[in-house]
Amino acid sequence: MSHLDLNLYLFRTPVMQALLQKGVEVYAICPEGEYNEALRQLGCKVVNYEIERQSLNPLKEKKAITNIYEAIKDLHLDMLHTFTAKPNIYGTFAARKAGVPIVLNLVEGLGSFYVRNGFKTKIIRNIMERLYKKAFVQSDGCVFVNNDDPTYMMGRGIIEAQKVKIIKSVGVDIHKFDVENFTKKEIAAKKKELGTEGKLIVLMIARAIWDKGVREFYDSAALLKKECSDVEFIFAGDTDEGNHTCAGREFLTNGCVKWIGHRDDIASLIAASDIFVLPSYREGLPVTLMEAASMSKPIVTTDTVGCREVVEDGVNGLLVPVRDVEALSEKICFLVQNADLRIKMGQKGREKAQREFAVEKIVKQYMEYYHDKGVFE
Repeated sequence: MSHLDLNLYLFRTPVMQALLQKGVEVYAICPEGEYNEALRQLGCKVVNYEIERQSLNPLKEKKAITNIYEAIKDLHLDMLHTFTAKPNIYGTFAARKAGVPIVLNLVEGLGSFYVRNGFKTKIIRNIMERLYKKAFVQSDGCVFVNNDDPTYMMGRGIIEAQKVKIIKSVGVDIHKFDVENFTKKEIAAKKKELGTEGKLIVLMIARAIWDKGVREFYDSAALLKKECSDVEFIFAGDTDEGNHTCAGREFLTNGCVKWIGHRDDIASLIAASDIFVLPSYREGLPVTLMEAASMSKPIVTTDTVGCREVVEDGVNGLLVPVRDVEALSEKICFLVQNADLRIKMGQKGREKAQREFAVEKIVKQYMEYYHDKGVFE
């Protein structure tokens, strides 16, 4: 269950497919959206409910719980697994009311309320933690994708240690995200398409929101382009107009970075790049970093929650402090100037992806977790 059908389709498909292969009846419980039909094509039964993603109105939030309850009460579920904050909390309350015997949650990151510290943010964070504590009392367990988030929650008394399960990431398709799939000719063609022939590509892929470090990436490009005329900075990612922290189109198109918007050719983009960068302020466990590592690319990212789960400093990439443009620029420049190190770090990243993030291994961990919880024999 999620608050977006997109989330279920992009990040839960391998797990749902594994359940379907076991003969389990799988319900994709989510609001109506453009990925509903794709979920049906997988073999899932789609059940819709209404929820307002941005609302903090108590009456609307109470209505969301009722909506979820009405959607699931007659499904006779054996288990409900929820994803993202509101479904985790409201879905747990609704599931218990509906008599669902096993309720599991998944926290993929604590979100933007743990990045900023304004007065309003602190109030919302406090409310969320109180609600999470009540939900975790009622649920049977919660999966976390990194080590930092459960440590924080246990330290605050929000969740008991015995209810914590760490499964790092949703996994990455290491067969699809393999640079060996792309010939030199194909990579050259992609560089030509991007207008970057003869240049090193420093690539960032993310939603265009400030918390991803978009400003720092652009500021670093402005610093380095003065010294490195043979380097092209590319940002791939769409704006998120419903998010108040979204970078505007004017900013994205008015700098030393080539903004190419939303792309569906992620693997070939990464293949054509030389250095991958994500200066995020905080993450759950970023898929783009796992994909870059799997594609044998050296990474520069921030020494923060989630990102440091993928990058071992000095091994498969370099870590820099959050919001530190000077350090970010310095590390990017260092990799630009050291081709042999880029290759070595890329190889280490590929090995780490194969060892820790291969989707087959992640799915196996989920199946074992469900078995341990008594979902199926």
